[in-house]
Amino acid sequence: SSGAVVDHVGSGSEADAALMTNNEFDLLILDLGLPRMHGLEVLKRLRSRGSALPVLILTAADGIEERVKGLDLGADDYMAKPFSPRELVARVRARLRRSAAPADTTGWQQLGRFSIDREGSRIRFGDQPLDLTRYEYALMAALLQRPGAILSRAQLMDRGWDSDADSADRTVDTHVKTLRAKLRAAGAETDPIRTHRGLGYALEV
Repeated sequence: SSGAVVDHVGSGSEADAALMTNNEFDLLILDLGLPRMHGLEVLKRLRSRGSALPVLILTAADGIEERVKGLDLGADDYMAKPFSPRELVARVRARLRRSAAPADTTGWQQLGRFSIDREGSRIRFGDQPLDLTRYEYALMAALLQRPGAILSRAQLMDRGWDSDADSADRTVDTHVKTLRAKLRAAGAETDPIRTHRGLGYALEV
C-alpha cells in the first residue's frame, strides 16, 4: 500500500549477493539478526565496496551496542523492534526524500532550511549566514552531508579533529551546544540538531 517495489531475502548471505549484483536499489532495510551472515557484516561489506546506498537497520529493543556499531559502519538510521509499520514506511519516505536532494558541489546547495557553500566553507540558516568556527563548520558540514542520519561522536570527530587531544566526546558536545545557540540566534524556533542518547546527533533540515 506504500507504493514501493520491494525485494526480500531471508539471509545475510543472500542480501550480500543481491547487493553485489544489483545497484538499482534506492534504500536497504537491514535486519541485523539475519541468519548465515550477520547484518553488520552485510553493512560492512556494502560500505567497503564504496556504496552510498541509504541503510535503515532493524535491531532488538535492547540492542544499543548493535545500533552504535551499525551507525559507525555507515547506517543512516535505525528502528528498534517492535515498531509500527506505519512509522517504518514514514521513515523510508523521509530517507528517500533526503536522498533525492540535489548534489550540486559548486556554489550554494539548498538543503531544507539550510544552504551550504562547501568551497567557501559557509553555511546559512534561512537567509541568515552563520558565523562558525572551524570546528563548528566541520560538524555542520558533516551533518548536512547526511541529513537526518545519526552520526556518532567518533564519526563527527573524524571529520573535523586532527589531534587526539581534541577528541573527547565532551568536545563535540560543547561545539553542538554553541551551534544550537547560533541557530536560535539565526531564527530557529525548534532545535534542528537532534540528540540520540548513546548514539550521536542528527540534523533535521
